[in-house]
Amino acid sequence: MQNGDNNRALVMLQERVVGCRRCPRLVEYCRGVAERKRRAYLAWEYWGQPVPSFGDPAARVLVVGLAPGAHGSNRTGRMFTGDGSGNFLYRVLHHTGFASQPTAVSRDDGLRLEDLYITAAVRCAPPGNKPTPEEFANCRPYLEQELELLRGVRVVVALGKLAHDAYLRILQSKGAIARRSGYPFRHGAVHRLGHGLPVLVDAYHPSQQNTLTGKLTEAMFRQVFRKISRWLATGSFVA
Repeated sequence: MQNGDNNRALVMLQERVVGCRRCPRLVEYCRGVAERKRRAYLAWEYWGQPVPSFGDPAARVLVVGLAPGAHGSNRTGRMFTGDGSGNFLYRVLHHTGFASQPTAVSRDDGLRLEDLYITAAVRCAPPGNKPTPEEFANCRPYLEQELELLRGVRVVVALGKLAHDAYLRILQSKGAIARRSGYPFRHGAVHRLGHGLPVLVDAYHPSQQNTLTGKLTEAMFRQVFRKISRWLATGSFVA
């Protein structure tokens, strides 16, 4: 498949994501949040449906998050846009050269990603930020297809253990790795998976639960993406 065909396939895949209604609990929750809204966003017309991935189709870096935030991505319709997690993430991506600007407030704010693509293990905002195993499974084919279409990816960044596990579960199901237990999640860990697979890098999720408590600092997060930036510059994707 040529690059143009790949790009069109990615666009079509995201259209299918937006139209997905596989998880009734999540469909109901997203719509309910969009109707009730948060007082600070009463003037907004919430997105209220599955959130598509976005970024550079030729990206060498794929960032995998957990799921959209109820009043962030579920409101704005773009990954990590409109909430504290996104504010933290895009400052770091801008500082390390992967984003055109340090802020993300809406789908039409002009933000562009450079050499990086952002996706998630689950595409709908879940109650309590906790998808069920069935909801992870329902969404998994979308991530599987993205991994096939994003042929330039050399580094996968898992934001949190659940994203880490979701990615490894796909590799295990395809026989690319024998077991997930050989790759324990740890912030800053670099896993060389072999078999021509991208390097897997772990990072704490930039949730406010982590950033406001100091479990994840901006310096810690920058270090992860600076390391990746150096790999891209040298073409050597190793720790």
